[in-house]
Amino acid sequence: MREPPTKGFRVASHDSALKAHRQNVKRRDHNRQMRTRLRGALRDIRLAIDAEDPAQVKDALRETISLVDKMAKKKLIHKNAAGRYKSRLASRVAKKSAATA
Repeated sequence: MREPPTKGFRVASHDSALKAHRQNVKRRDHNRQMRTRLRGALRDIRLAIDAEDPAQVKDALRETISLVDKMAKKKLIHKNAAGRYKSRLASRVAKKSAATA
């Protein structure tokens, strides 16, 4: 006998629909974690830019751009949104480095 997939109610009556629901729940949780990771990385690099630590900014920029590209590749964010994030971060870094130089 099958167990209901979610909190006491059945979402579907066919095996294939139940499996699809399990997959969707798993994907949703994974995608939510990835979006949270992306938002955290963007927040961290913005704080690093404001703190004016060039070594930290350089490392954070490289890691963040890599993460943004991965999220776009997996279609968690649109490719144009990824380009926009990278462009805005690079311009902020350039502006901050020009101001301190």
